[in-house]
Amino acid sequence: MTSGRVNPNFRLEDQGIAGLGNVSYNLMEPALIEAALKNGEGHLGNGGTFLVSTGKFTGRSPKDKHVVKTASVADSIWWENNAAMSEQGFDVLYEDMLTHMKGKDYYVQDLVGGADPEFAINVRFVSELAWHNLFIRHLMRRPSREALDGYVSDFTVINCPSFQADPARHDCRSETVIAMNFDRKIILIGGTEYAGENKKSVFTLLNYMLPEKGVMPMHCSANHAAGNPVDTAVFFGLSGTGKTTLSADPARTLIGDDEHGWSDTGAFNFEGGCYAKTIGLDPEAEPEIYNTCSMFGTVIENMVYDEETKELDFNDDSLTANMRCAYPLEAIPNASDTAIGGHPKNIIMLTCDAFGVLPPIARLTPAQAMYHFLSGFTAKVAGTERGVTEPQPTFSTCFGAPFMPRRPEAYGNLLREKIATHGATCWLVNTGWTGGAHGVGSRMPIKATRALLTAALDGSLNEATFRKDPNFGFDVPVTVPGVDAGLLDPRSTWEDKDAYDAAAAKLVGMFADNFEQYLPYIDEDVKAATIG
Repeated sequence: MTSGRVNPNFRLEDQGIAGLGNVSYNLMEPALIEAALKNGEGHLGNGGTFLVSTGKFTGRSPKDKHVVKTASVADSIWWENNAAMSEQGFDVLYEDMLTHMKGKDYYVQDLVGGADPEFAINVRFVSELAWHNLFIRHLMRRPSREALDGYVSDFTVINCPSFQADPARHDCRSETVIAMNFDRKIILIGGTEYAGENKKSVFTLLNYMLPEKGVMPMHCSANHAAGNPVDTAVFFGLSGTGKTTLSADPARTLIGDDEHGWSDTGAFNFEGGCYAKTIGLDPEAEPEIYNTCSMFGTVIENMVYDEETKELDFNDDSLTANMRCAYPLEAIPNASDTAIGGHPKNIIMLTCDAFGVLPPIARLTPAQAMYHFLSGFTAKVAGTERGVTEPQPTFSTCFGAPFMPRRPEAYGNLLREKIATHGATCWLVNTGWTGGAHGVGSRMPIKATRALLTAALDGSLNEATFRKDPNFGFDVPVTVPGVDAGLLDPRSTWEDKDAYDAAAAKLVGMFADNFEQYLPYIDEDVKAATIG
Protein backbone atom coordinates (compact mmCIF):
# COMPACT_ATOMS: atom_id res chain seq x y z
CA MET A 1 0.00 0.00 0.00
CA THR A 2 1.43 3.39 -0.95
CA SER A 3 0.52 7.05 -0.68
CA GLY A 4 1.86 10.31 -2.08
CA ARG A 5 3.29 11.03 -5.52
CA VAL A 6 5.93 8.76 -7.06
CA ASN A 7 7.29 7.55 -10.38
CA PRO A 8 5.16 4.42 -10.99
CA ASN A 9 8.18 2.74 -12.58
CA PHE A 10 10.51 3.49 -9.67
CA ARG A 11 9.17 2.04 -6.45
CA LEU A 12 11.25 0.38 -3.76
CA GLU A 13 10.38 -3.01 -5.20
CA ASP A 14 12.10 -1.97 -8.42
CA GLN A 15 15.26 -1.48 -6.36
CA GLY A 16 15.05 -4.92 -4.79
CA ILE A 17 13.64 -3.58 -1.51
CA ALA A 18 10.56 -5.75 -1.00
CA GLY A 19 8.46 -7.20 1.80
CA LEU A 20 7.98 -3.96 3.73
CA GLY A 21 4.72 -2.90 5.35
CA ASN A 22 3.05 0.32 4.25
CA VAL A 23 5.40 2.53 2.20
CA SER A 24 4.50 6.21 2.02
CA TYR A 25 6.07 8.12 -0.86
CA ASN A 26 6.78 11.86 -0.81
CA LEU A 27 4.31 12.87 1.86
CA MET A 28 4.19 16.59 2.48
CA GLU A 29 4.68 18.28 5.84
CA PRO A 30 1.14 17.96 7.31
CA ALA A 31 0.93 14.24 6.54
CA LEU A 32 4.43 13.56 7.89
CA ILE A 33 3.63 15.35 11.15
CA GLU A 34 0.38 13.38 11.43
CA ALA A 35 2.28 10.13 10.89
CA ALA A 36 5.01 11.03 13.38
CA LEU A 37 2.41 11.91 16.02
CA LYS A 38 0.46 8.69 15.35
CA ASN A 39 3.69 6.70 15.73
CA GLY A 40 4.52 8.41 19.03
CA GLU A 41 7.80 9.79 17.67
CA GLY A 42 7.44 13.21 19.31
CA HIS A 43 5.03 15.99 20.24
CA LEU A 44 3.31 18.88 18.51
CA GLY A 45 4.79 22.22 19.56
CA ASN A 46 3.67 25.81 19.36
CA GLY A 47 2.83 26.97 15.85
CA GLY A 48 2.81 23.39 14.56
CA THR A 49 6.46 22.60 15.18
CA PHE A 50 7.49 19.02 15.89
CA LEU A 51 9.34 18.40 19.17
CA VAL A 52 11.59 15.37 19.27
CA SER A 53 14.40 13.79 21.27
CA THR A 54 17.07 11.77 19.47
CA GLY A 55 17.79 9.61 22.50
CA LYS A 56 21.31 8.29 23.11
CA PHE A 57 22.88 10.12 20.16
CA THR A 58 22.55 13.91 20.14
CA GLY A 59 25.29 14.42 17.56
CA ARG A 60 27.06 12.71 14.70
CA SER A 61 29.08 9.50 15.13
CA PRO A 62 32.11 10.17 12.90
CA LYS A 63 34.04 7.12 14.15
CA ASP A 64 31.20 4.87 12.98
CA LYS A 65 31.26 6.20 9.43
CA HIS A 66 32.69 3.79 6.84
CA VAL A 67 33.47 3.82 3.13
CA VAL A 68 33.29 0.50 1.30
CA LYS A 69 36.74 -0.21 -0.14
CA THR A 70 35.99 -1.15 -3.73
CA ALA A 71 38.50 -1.11 -6.57
CA SER A 72 37.01 2.06 -8.04
CA VAL A 73 37.69 4.17 -4.92
CA ALA A 74 40.62 2.37 -3.29
CA ASP A 75 43.21 4.84 -4.62
CA SER A 76 41.20 8.04 -4.17
CA ILE A 77 39.85 7.86 -0.60
CA TRP A 78 41.76 9.45 2.30
CA TRP A 79 41.88 6.23 4.33
CA GLU A 80 43.66 7.80 7.29
CA ASN A 81 40.47 9.83 7.82
CA ASN A 82 37.83 7.38 6.53
CA ALA A 83 37.32 3.93 8.03
CA ALA A 84 37.22 1.17 5.43
CA MET A 85 34.53 -1.49 5.18
CA SER A 86 34.90 -4.61 3.07
CA GLU A 87 32.52 -5.30 0.21
CA GLN A 88 31.54 -8.56 1.89
CA GLY A 89 30.79 -6.78 5.16
CA PHE A 90 28.59 -4.26 3.36
CA ASP A 91 26.71 -6.92 1.41
CA VAL A 92 25.87 -8.79 4.62
CA LEU A 93 24.95 -5.53 6.35
CA TYR A 94 22.59 -4.64 3.49
CA GLU A 95 20.85 -8.02 3.50
CA ASP A 96 20.55 -8.07 7.29
CA MET A 97 19.11 -4.55 7.33
CA LEU A 98 16.53 -5.41 4.66
CA THR A 99 15.53 -8.53 6.62
CA HIS A 100 15.12 -6.38 9.74
CA MET A 101 12.92 -3.92 7.79
CA LYS A 102 10.45 -6.52 6.46
CA GLY A 103 6.84 -5.98 7.47
CA LYS A 104 7.50 -2.51 8.93
CA ASP A 105 6.20 0.81 7.64
CA TYR A 106 8.64 3.17 5.90
CA TYR A 107 8.64 6.69 4.50
CA VAL A 108 10.30 7.72 1.24
CA GLN A 109 11.36 11.17 0.07
CA ASP A 110 12.72 11.68 -3.44
CA LEU A 111 14.95 14.75 -3.16
CA VAL A 112 17.83 16.60 -4.78
CA GLY A 113 21.27 17.64 -3.54
CA GLY A 114 22.54 20.80 -5.27
CA ALA A 115 20.83 23.98 -6.49
CA ASP A 116 22.79 24.00 -9.76
CA PRO A 117 21.07 21.48 -12.07
CA GLU A 118 24.36 20.73 -13.85
CA PHE A 119 25.85 19.24 -10.69
CA ALA A 120 22.77 18.15 -8.75
CA ILE A 121 22.22 14.53 -7.71
CA ASN A 122 18.92 12.78 -7.02
CA VAL A 123 18.89 11.08 -3.61
CA ARG A 124 16.10 8.81 -2.38
CA PHE A 125 15.73 8.69 1.41
CA VAL A 126 14.07 5.63 2.95
CA SER A 127 13.25 6.42 6.60
CA GLU A 128 12.03 4.25 9.43
CA LEU A 129 10.92 7.39 11.29
CA ALA A 130 8.37 9.79 9.81
CA TRP A 131 10.07 12.75 11.48
CA HIS A 132 13.38 11.83 9.80
CA ASN A 133 11.52 12.04 6.50
CA LEU A 134 10.20 15.48 7.52
CA PHE A 135 13.70 16.58 8.55
CA ILE A 136 15.35 15.59 5.30
CA ARG A 137 12.46 17.06 3.28
CA HIS A 138 13.40 20.39 4.87
CA LEU A 139 17.16 20.00 4.45
CA MET A 140 17.40 18.76 0.87
CA ARG A 141 15.99 20.39 -2.26
CA ARG A 142 12.43 19.40 -3.15
CA PRO A 143 11.51 18.63 -6.80
CA SER A 144 8.20 19.92 -8.08
CA ARG A 145 5.31 17.49 -7.62
CA GLU A 146 5.19 17.05 -11.40
CA ALA A 147 8.90 16.17 -11.53
CA LEU A 148 8.31 13.25 -9.17
CA ASP A 149 6.39 11.45 -11.92
CA GLY A 150 9.68 10.74 -13.69
CA TYR A 151 12.09 10.80 -10.74
CA VAL A 152 14.88 8.19 -10.57
CA SER A 153 17.51 8.41 -7.83
CA ASP A 154 21.26 8.44 -8.32
CA PHE A 155 21.83 7.29 -4.72
CA THR A 156 19.64 5.76 -2.02
CA VAL A 157 19.97 6.41 1.71
CA ILE A 158 18.34 3.84 3.99
CA ASN A 159 18.03 5.00 7.60
CA CYS A 160 16.93 2.40 10.15
CA PRO A 161 17.64 3.52 13.76
CA SER A 162 16.21 0.33 15.29
CA PHE A 163 18.76 -1.82 13.44
CA GLN A 164 21.88 -2.70 15.44
CA ALA A 165 25.00 -3.62 13.48
CA ASP A 166 27.28 -6.51 14.44
CA PRO A 167 30.94 -5.38 14.20
CA ALA A 168 32.26 -8.90 13.60
CA ARG A 169 29.63 -9.75 11.01
CA HIS A 170 29.46 -6.37 9.24
CA ASP A 171 33.09 -5.23 9.41
CA CYS A 172 32.27 -2.07 11.34
CA ARG A 173 33.25 -0.52 14.67
CA SER A 174 30.10 -0.70 16.78
CA GLU A 175 26.34 -1.27 16.73
CA THR A 176 26.01 2.17 15.14
CA VAL A 177 26.94 2.30 11.47
CA ILE A 178 27.02 4.74 8.55
CA ALA A 179 28.24 2.83 5.49
CA MET A 180 28.78 4.41 2.06
CA ASN A 181 29.09 2.24 -1.03
CA PHE A 182 29.97 4.37 -4.07
CA ASP A 183 29.74 1.41 -6.46
CA ARG A 184 26.29 0.24 -5.35
CA LYS A 185 25.16 3.86 -4.83
CA ILE A 186 23.73 3.04 -1.42
CA ILE A 187 24.24 4.56 2.04
CA LEU A 188 23.11 2.59 5.09
CA ILE A 189 22.53 4.26 8.47
CA GLY A 190 21.66 2.23 11.54
CA GLY A 191 21.70 2.42 15.32
CA THR A 192 21.29 6.20 15.70
CA GLU A 193 18.29 8.55 15.68
CA TYR A 194 20.39 11.68 15.14
CA ALA A 195 18.89 13.18 11.98
CA GLY A 196 22.02 15.07 10.95
CA GLU A 197 23.55 11.84 9.64
CA ASN A 198 21.07 12.03 6.73
CA LYS A 199 22.23 15.39 5.38
CA LYS A 200 25.91 14.84 6.09
CA SER A 201 25.83 11.65 4.04
CA VAL A 202 24.84 13.72 1.00
CA PHE A 203 27.53 16.29 1.77
CA THR A 204 30.11 13.49 1.86
CA LEU A 205 28.85 12.15 -1.48
CA LEU A 206 29.18 15.53 -3.15
CA ASN A 207 32.57 16.10 -1.51
CA TYR A 208 33.78 13.00 -3.32
CA MET A 209 32.05 13.47 -6.66
CA LEU A 210 32.36 17.19 -7.39
CA PRO A 211 36.15 17.75 -7.42
CA GLU A 212 36.39 15.48 -10.47
CA LYS A 213 34.05 17.96 -12.20
CA GLY A 214 36.14 20.97 -11.21
CA VAL A 215 33.70 22.01 -8.47
CA MET A 216 34.99 22.96 -5.02
CA PRO A 217 32.72 21.54 -2.28
CA MET A 218 32.73 23.76 0.81
CA HIS A 219 31.61 23.40 4.43
CA CYS A 220 30.55 27.03 4.65
CA SER A 221 27.65 29.44 4.79
CA ALA A 222 27.14 31.97 1.98
CA ASN A 223 25.32 35.20 1.22
CA HIS A 224 25.36 37.93 -1.40
CA ALA A 225 24.62 41.65 -1.53
CA ALA A 226 20.92 42.43 -1.79
CA GLY A 227 19.96 42.43 -5.46
CA ASN A 228 23.54 41.64 -6.53
CA PRO A 229 24.44 37.92 -6.63
CA VAL A 230 27.82 38.84 -8.15
CA ASP A 231 28.86 40.17 -4.73
CA THR A 232 28.97 36.78 -2.99
CA ALA A 233 30.76 35.92 0.26
CA VAL A 234 31.39 32.52 1.82
CA PHE A 235 32.04 31.84 5.52
CA PHE A 236 34.07 28.78 6.47
CA GLY A 237 34.01 27.81 10.12
CA LEU A 238 33.74 24.97 12.61
CA SER A 239 31.01 24.74 15.22
CA GLY A 240 30.91 27.72 17.58
CA THR A 241 32.82 30.15 15.37
CA GLY A 242 29.76 32.15 14.26
CA LYS A 243 29.26 30.76 10.75
CA THR A 244 25.46 30.79 10.81
CA THR A 245 25.15 33.98 12.88
CA LEU A 246 27.49 36.13 10.82
CA SER A 247 26.16 35.02 7.43
CA ALA A 248 22.59 35.75 8.54
CA ASP A 249 22.93 39.44 7.75
CA PRO A 250 19.51 41.05 7.13
CA ALA A 251 21.19 43.53 4.77
CA ARG A 252 22.35 40.66 2.51
CA THR A 253 20.64 37.71 0.84
CA LEU A 254 21.20 34.29 2.40
CA ILE A 255 22.27 31.59 -0.07
CA GLY A 256 22.65 28.90 2.58
CA ASP A 257 24.03 28.18 6.04
CA ASP A 258 26.19 25.07 5.75
CA GLU A 259 27.17 23.37 2.48
CA HIS A 260 27.98 24.85 -0.94
CA GLY A 261 29.79 24.23 -4.20
CA TRP A 262 31.95 26.60 -6.25
CA SER A 263 31.79 25.85 -9.97
CA ASP A 264 33.04 27.66 -13.07
CA THR A 265 29.88 29.78 -12.98
CA GLY A 266 29.65 30.61 -9.26
CA ALA A 267 28.57 29.36 -5.86
CA PHE A 268 25.48 27.26 -5.18
CA ASN A 269 23.84 25.74 -2.13
CA PHE A 270 23.69 21.95 -1.76
CA GLU A 271 20.66 22.13 0.49
CA GLY A 272 17.10 23.37 0.63
CA GLY A 273 17.00 24.20 4.32
CA CYS A 274 18.90 25.05 7.49
CA TYR A 275 19.89 23.09 10.58
CA ALA A 276 20.60 25.76 13.17
CA LYS A 277 21.81 25.50 16.75
CA THR A 278 19.28 26.91 19.20
CA ILE A 279 21.24 27.09 22.44
CA GLY A 280 21.12 30.66 23.73
CA LEU A 281 19.20 31.80 20.65
CA ASP A 282 18.44 35.50 21.06
CA PRO A 283 15.28 36.92 19.45
CA GLU A 284 16.98 40.31 19.07
CA ALA A 285 20.36 39.13 17.73
CA GLU A 286 19.00 36.33 15.50
CA PRO A 287 15.28 37.06 14.97
CA GLU A 288 15.01 35.16 11.68
CA ILE A 289 16.23 31.87 13.16
CA TYR A 290 14.35 32.44 16.42
CA ASN A 291 11.07 32.93 14.55
CA THR A 292 11.40 29.56 12.81
CA CYS A 293 11.07 27.89 16.22
CA SER A 294 7.33 28.61 16.17
CA MET A 295 6.66 28.00 12.47
CA PHE A 296 4.60 25.09 11.18
CA GLY A 297 6.71 22.07 10.29
CA THR A 298 9.98 23.14 11.92
CA VAL A 299 11.67 20.19 13.60
CA ILE A 300 12.81 21.10 17.13
CA GLU A 301 15.49 18.65 18.18
CA ASN A 302 16.62 17.88 21.75
CA MET A 303 15.28 21.05 23.36
CA VAL A 304 13.82 21.20 26.86
CA TYR A 305 10.27 22.57 26.90
CA ASP A 306 7.34 23.06 29.28
CA GLU A 307 5.19 19.91 29.14
CA GLU A 308 1.95 21.91 29.37
CA THR A 309 2.59 25.10 27.39
CA LYS A 310 5.27 23.65 25.08
CA GLU A 311 7.31 26.83 25.64
CA LEU A 312 10.92 26.22 24.61
CA ASP A 313 13.86 26.79 26.97
CA PHE A 314 16.71 28.09 24.83
CA ASN A 315 19.20 28.04 27.71
CA ASP A 316 18.65 24.59 29.21
CA ASP A 317 21.32 22.32 27.75
CA SER A 318 20.61 19.38 30.08
CA LEU A 319 19.83 17.15 27.08
CA THR A 320 22.67 18.48 24.96
CA ALA A 321 24.35 21.73 23.99
CA ASN A 322 23.81 20.58 20.39
CA MET A 323 20.06 21.30 20.39
CA ARG A 324 18.84 22.38 16.96
CA CYS A 325 15.97 23.37 14.70
CA ALA A 326 15.50 22.28 11.08
CA TYR A 327 13.46 24.31 8.61
CA PRO A 328 13.25 25.06 4.86
CA LEU A 329 15.19 28.01 3.45
CA GLU A 330 12.00 29.86 2.58
CA ALA A 331 11.36 30.28 6.32
CA ILE A 332 14.10 32.94 6.28
CA PRO A 333 12.70 36.21 4.84
CA ASN A 334 15.91 37.24 3.05
CA ALA A 335 16.78 33.81 1.65
CA SER A 336 17.64 33.49 -2.03
CA ASP A 337 14.95 32.05 -4.30
CA THR A 338 17.56 30.26 -6.41
CA ALA A 339 20.20 29.43 -3.77
CA ILE A 340 22.79 30.41 -6.39
CA GLY A 341 25.33 33.24 -6.25
CA GLY A 342 28.26 34.50 -8.24
CA HIS A 343 31.93 33.68 -7.74
CA PRO A 344 32.87 34.45 -4.13
CA LYS A 345 34.28 37.95 -3.99
CA ASN A 346 35.27 37.51 -0.34
CA ILE A 347 36.20 34.34 1.52
CA ILE A 348 35.91 34.50 5.30
CA MET A 349 37.62 31.87 7.44
CA LEU A 350 36.19 32.01 10.94
CA THR A 351 38.07 30.84 14.01
CA CYS A 352 37.31 31.06 17.72
CA ASP A 353 40.78 31.55 19.21
CA ALA A 354 40.46 30.91 22.94
CA PHE A 355 44.20 31.62 23.36
CA GLY A 356 43.59 35.33 22.67
CA VAL A 357 46.47 35.50 20.17
CA LEU A 358 44.91 36.06 16.75
CA PRO A 359 43.72 39.53 15.65
CA PRO A 360 40.00 40.11 15.01
CA ILE A 361 40.63 40.20 11.25
CA ALA A 362 43.56 39.58 8.92
CA ARG A 363 43.96 39.60 5.14
CA LEU A 364 45.45 36.44 3.63
CA THR A 365 47.45 35.80 0.48
CA PRO A 366 46.28 32.80 -1.60
CA ALA A 367 49.09 30.69 -0.12
CA GLN A 368 48.17 31.76 3.41
CA ALA A 369 44.52 31.01 2.66
CA MET A 370 45.43 27.46 1.67
CA TYR A 371 47.50 27.12 4.84
CA HIS A 372 44.65 28.20 7.11
CA PHE A 373 42.11 26.24 5.08
CA LEU A 374 44.12 23.04 5.49
CA SER A 375 44.69 23.83 9.17
CA GLY A 376 41.00 24.46 9.98
CA PHE A 377 41.80 25.89 13.42
CA THR A 378 39.52 26.72 16.30
CA ALA A 379 39.82 26.07 20.05
CA LYS A 380 37.87 24.34 22.80
CA VAL A 381 37.63 26.30 26.02
CA ALA A 382 38.00 25.20 29.62
CA GLY A 383 34.80 23.73 31.01
CA THR A 384 33.28 22.64 27.71
CA GLU A 385 34.46 19.06 28.20
CA ARG A 386 35.53 17.11 31.24
CA GLY A 387 39.30 17.33 31.67
CA VAL A 388 39.71 20.49 29.61
CA THR A 389 41.33 22.95 32.02
CA GLU A 390 42.89 25.33 29.49
CA PRO A 391 42.22 26.20 25.85
CA GLN A 392 42.85 23.27 23.53
CA PRO A 393 43.44 23.62 19.79
CA THR A 394 41.18 21.84 17.34
CA PHE A 395 42.44 21.38 13.80
CA SER A 396 39.77 20.07 11.41
CA THR A 397 41.18 20.26 7.89
CA CYS A 398 39.11 22.11 5.29
CA PHE A 399 36.88 23.17 8.20
CA GLY A 400 35.12 19.81 7.96
CA ALA A 401 37.43 16.77 8.19
CA PRO A 402 34.65 14.24 9.02
CA PHE A 403 33.03 14.87 5.63
CA MET A 404 36.18 14.79 3.48
CA PRO A 405 36.57 11.50 1.57
CA ARG A 406 39.55 12.75 -0.46
CA ARG A 407 42.91 13.93 0.81
CA PRO A 408 42.86 17.52 2.14
CA GLU A 409 45.25 18.92 -0.43
CA ALA A 410 42.81 17.92 -3.20
CA TYR A 411 40.38 20.47 -1.78
CA GLY A 412 43.09 22.95 -0.83
CA ASN A 413 44.56 23.04 -4.34
CA LEU A 414 41.11 23.40 -5.88
CA LEU A 415 40.27 26.30 -3.57
CA ARG A 416 43.57 27.96 -4.36
CA GLU A 417 42.92 27.65 -8.11
CA LYS A 418 39.46 29.18 -7.72
CA ILE A 419 40.85 32.07 -5.69
CA ALA A 420 43.55 32.74 -8.27
CA THR A 421 41.18 32.50 -11.22
CA HIS A 422 38.44 34.71 -9.82
CA GLY A 423 40.43 37.08 -7.64
CA ALA A 424 38.69 36.49 -4.32
CA THR A 425 39.98 38.33 -1.26
CA CYS A 426 40.53 36.07 1.75
CA TRP A 427 40.13 37.05 5.39
CA LEU A 428 40.77 35.27 8.69
CA VAL A 429 38.28 36.45 11.33
CA ASN A 430 38.75 35.63 15.02
CA THR A 431 35.49 35.56 16.98
CA GLY A 432 37.27 34.25 20.08
CA TRP A 433 39.07 36.04 22.91
CA THR A 434 40.92 39.33 23.31
CA GLY A 435 42.86 40.80 26.25
CA GLY A 436 44.01 37.36 27.34
CA ALA A 437 43.09 33.72 26.94
CA HIS A 438 39.72 32.27 27.95
CA GLY A 439 39.28 32.82 31.68
CA VAL A 440 41.35 36.01 31.67
CA GLY A 441 40.33 38.01 28.60
CA SER A 442 36.89 38.64 27.17
CA ARG A 443 35.01 37.49 24.07
CA MET A 444 35.56 39.54 20.94
CA PRO A 445 32.76 42.16 20.77
CA ILE A 446 30.19 41.06 18.19
CA LYS A 447 29.66 44.71 17.23
CA ALA A 448 33.34 45.01 16.29
CA THR A 449 33.26 41.73 14.35
CA ARG A 450 30.24 42.87 12.35
CA ALA A 451 31.85 46.27 11.64
CA LEU A 452 35.02 44.56 10.38
CA LEU A 453 33.05 42.16 8.21
CA THR A 454 31.01 45.01 6.74
CA ALA A 455 34.22 46.84 5.85
CA ALA A 456 35.67 43.68 4.31
CA LEU A 457 32.56 42.94 2.25
CA ASP A 458 32.00 46.48 0.97
CA GLY A 459 35.67 46.74 -0.08
CA SER A 460 36.60 49.66 2.17
CA LEU A 461 38.87 47.54 4.35
CA ASN A 462 41.23 46.99 1.42
CA GLU A 463 41.98 50.71 1.52
CA ALA A 464 43.19 50.56 5.13
CA THR A 465 46.81 50.69 6.27
CA PHE A 466 48.07 47.20 7.16
CA ARG A 467 50.90 45.87 9.31
CA LYS A 468 52.59 42.48 9.02
CA ASP A 469 51.74 40.12 11.88
CA PRO A 470 55.06 38.90 13.40
CA ASN A 471 53.66 35.48 14.29
CA PHE A 472 51.74 34.37 11.19
CA GLY A 473 52.87 36.83 8.53
CA PHE A 474 49.41 37.91 7.39
CA ASP A 475 48.27 41.54 6.99
CA VAL A 476 46.38 43.15 9.88
CA PRO A 477 44.62 46.53 9.53
CA VAL A 478 45.96 49.28 11.78
CA THR A 479 42.77 51.34 11.93
CA VAL A 480 39.17 50.69 10.87
CA PRO A 481 36.35 53.23 11.34
CA GLY A 482 34.05 52.26 14.19
CA VAL A 483 36.49 49.77 15.72
CA ASP A 484 38.80 50.41 18.68
CA ALA A 485 42.32 50.53 17.20
CA GLY A 486 43.69 48.77 20.27
CA LEU A 487 41.51 45.74 19.52
CA LEU A 488 43.27 45.30 16.16
CA ASP A 489 46.59 44.64 17.91
CA PRO A 490 45.94 41.66 20.24
CA ARG A 491 49.28 42.05 22.05
CA SER A 492 48.34 45.55 23.14
CA THR A 493 45.16 44.22 24.79
CA TRP A 494 47.13 42.00 27.17
CA GLU A 495 48.38 43.48 30.45
CA ASP A 496 51.25 40.98 30.52
CA LYS A 497 53.01 41.34 27.17
CA ASP A 498 55.46 38.54 27.96
CA ALA A 499 52.52 36.22 28.58
CA TYR A 500 51.11 37.16 25.18
CA ASP A 501 54.43 36.42 23.48
CA ALA A 502 54.58 33.04 25.19
CA ALA A 503 50.99 32.21 24.18
CA ALA A 504 51.66 33.31 20.59
CA ALA A 505 54.79 31.17 20.36
CA LYS A 506 52.85 28.21 21.73
CA LEU A 507 50.04 28.62 19.21
CA VAL A 508 52.46 29.02 16.29
CA GLY A 509 54.11 25.79 17.41
CA MET A 510 50.75 24.01 17.49
CA PHE A 511 50.00 25.15 13.95
CA ALA A 512 53.42 24.00 12.77
CA ASP A 513 53.15 20.59 14.42
CA ASN A 514 49.71 20.00 12.93
CA PHE A 515 50.78 21.14 9.46
CA GLU A 516 53.74 18.75 9.18
CA GLN A 517 51.37 16.08 7.80
CA TYR A 518 50.72 18.23 4.70
CA LEU A 519 54.29 19.30 3.91
CA PRO A 520 54.99 16.45 1.44
CA TYR A 521 51.96 17.44 -0.62
CA ILE A 522 52.14 21.22 -0.93
CA ASP A 523 54.08 23.81 -2.94
CA GLU A 524 56.99 25.83 -1.64
CA ASP A 525 55.03 29.07 -1.44
CA VAL A 526 52.47 27.44 0.88
CA LYS A 527 55.33 26.07 2.99
CA ALA A 528 56.65 29.62 3.21
CA ALA A 529 53.24 30.75 4.49
CA THR A 530 53.45 28.46 7.50
CA ILE A 531 55.51 30.96 9.51
CA GLY A 532 55.51 34.71 10.06
